[in-house]
Amino acid sequence: MPVKNRFAQLHPEITAWRRDLHENPELLFDTFRTSALVEEKLRDFGCDEVVTGIGRTGVVAVIKGRSSASGKVIGLRADMDALPIEEATGLPYASRVKGRMHACGHDGHTAMLLGAAQYLAETRNFDGTVVLIFQPAEEGGGGAKVMCDEGLMARFGIQEVYGMHNWPGMASGQFAIRPGPFFAASDWFDIDIEGKGGHAAKPHDTVDPLVIASQLIMALQSIVSRNADPTEQLVISVTSMRTSSDAYNVIPQKAHMHGTVRTMNNDLRVLAETRLQALCDSMGAGFGGQINFTYTSSYPVMVNHPEQTGFAADVARRITGQCDHAPLVMGAEDFSYMLEERPGAYILVGNGDTAMVHSPDYDFDDAVIPVGCSWFAEIVEQRMPA
Repeated sequence: MPVKNRFAQLHPEITAWRRDLHENPELLFDTFRTSALVEEKLRDFGCDEVVTGIGRTGVVAVIKGRSSASGKVIGLRADMDALPIEEATGLPYASRVKGRMHACGHDGHTAMLLGAAQYLAETRNFDGTVVLIFQPAEEGGGGAKVMCDEGLMARFGIQEVYGMHNWPGMASGQFAIRPGPFFAASDWFDIDIEGKGGHAAKPHDTVDPLVIASQLIMALQSIVSRNADPTEQLVISVTSMRTSSDAYNVIPQKAHMHGTVRTMNNDLRVLAETRLQALCDSMGAGFGGQINFTYTSSYPVMVNHPEQTGFAADVARRITGQCDHAPLVMGAEDFSYMLEERPGAYILVGNGDTAMVHSPDYDFDDAVIPVGCSWFAEIVEQRMPA
């Protein structure tokens, strides 16, 4: 089963939706315009039910098949939010909002699921019910968790759930997936260091927080190289450091740094937090300063369920002829919360030779749209055949 002809017909229209979304990016839960556009189109398509306000600005639509003898209910999810990045593409449809950009392709995800919704509402060639989930705040806001905490799965009777993400560097329209752990857990840490400030010409009269910070940054890497099993995946990155003074002749009183921890299992999450705390405690005492350490657990590991992963790959092969084995991804994805509540799978679709996601030069490849729409639609029609 190749790309569905209907999506070839709808391609220009769906592309126009995508580019409109790209021009008008919104952050986190503030997807008011995006959510309103999604709601309007879902109602125009004739969905049986359209519900707003789940997860603050989330939109959920229900489409019933020609029959419901199977009793099956499948969820399909797309994310809607953009990133706080200044776009540098110079494209005719570039962001109109300064400092905001769809740099991860959520505009494409939303447009593809809308295209699938239009087709499914027109044809209803399945036995069961499909629930379309348009989610805000994937980019650090945990919108999936908020929607789940508000009873998304139980309210709509969702039994399985599927999602998709575009992937630059992979051939345009090609699919890749893997069972089990796929995207990493993402945690955050903050480290506040207090020493004793003073004149830079008299360092012996100070306790230099920058020296403590520098030693600590290097020591943190020993967690990866000497505490973690080298066959496991662990990333610890300090991503920012600032001080209470920026004068040339002042040793500051305070320094702050923060960063991220990425892991593929909970044991490593515990190890990383424990060792970070121990190093902060010992380093502060050893240099005569004080260190306050805060660790925040964020998105869990995203784990694809084996049966649903195999099915999702089979659907991909029906469309393009193949589905590759995807590598582990140390980036995080809050679809992990949905996969903790229901079995399902998350797949990558190639975005071609474009800039990587989260880059100011990134752009979604509109040629992917018919392929992505077809995968969403085929998930429904093959899982719940009429």
